[in-house]
Amino acid sequence: MPKSKRNKAVTLSKTKKKGREHKESIVNSIRQAVDDYNSIYVFSFENMRNLKFKEFREQLKSSSRFFLGSNKVMQISLGRSVSDEIRPGLYKVSKLLHGDAGLYFTNLPKEEVQRLFEEYEEHDFTRTGNTAIEKVELKEGPLDQFTHEMEPFLRKQGMPVRLNKGVVELVSDFVVCEEGKPLSPESARILRLLGIKMATFRLHLICQWSPQDFEVYKEGLDLSDVESS
Repeated sequence: MPKSKRNKAVTLSKTKKKGREHKESIVNSIRQAVDDYNSIYVFSFENMRNLKFKEFREQLKSSSRFFLGSNKVMQISLGRSVSDEIRPGLYKVSKLLHGDAGLYFTNLPKEEVQRLFEEYEEHDFTRTGNTAIEKVELKEGPLDQFTHEMEPFLRKQGMPVRLNKGVVELVSDFVVCEEGKPLSPESARILRLLGIKMATFRLHLICQWSPQDFEVYKEGLDLSDVESS
C-alpha cells in the first residue's frame, strides 16, 4: 500500500489563529480517518435535521465516522489534485464535495451502507420558505383540534376564526398553502399546529472510494465528469 501523505503540512491562509487551528484539527481528523477506515463515501442531504442526523451518527458510531462542514477544508484534507491527494484516487472524491454534502468513513460492507442510506427517511415539519408539496385547505366550521385559548393566536396567523360558545370556528374556507409555492411564516406555523409534516430528511450516496476501487452512484454523474473537471 502506498505510503500515506497524511502528515503533509497544509497551509490554511487568511484565518485567525483559533479558526486556523480548528480547521487544521479537522484536516488531521479526516486524514486519520482515511487510515482508520476501509472506505469513504460522499453523501448529500436534503432537509437536514440536526437532531435526527445526530441519532443516525450514534447508530453507526461503532463502525463509522461522519464529517460535515466546509467543503473546501474537507477537499484540502483529501487532496484536490493528483499531485496533493493523500491516497491514490482521493482527488476524485474531493471533486464531488460541493453543495450540501459530507464525508462518511466506514468499515461496513458496501451493500450494508447502500441499504442504510436508501432506507433512511425522517419526516418533519417544514420551514418558512420551503416549497409546499400539497395544497392544504380548511373548510368553514368548527376547529375542534384547537382550544379556545388558541383563537387569538390563530387570528394573528391570518385565519378567519371566532369563538362560538367556546369553540374555535372558521367563518370561511381558508387555504393554508398552495402546492409548489413557498411557505410563509404563518403557513409554516399553522401546518405545525395541524400536525402536517411536509419535509423529509434524506441522505443520498454520491460516490464510494476504497483502495481497490472508486464508484459514482449519483444519477447523471459519471467518472469522466470527475476526471475531466
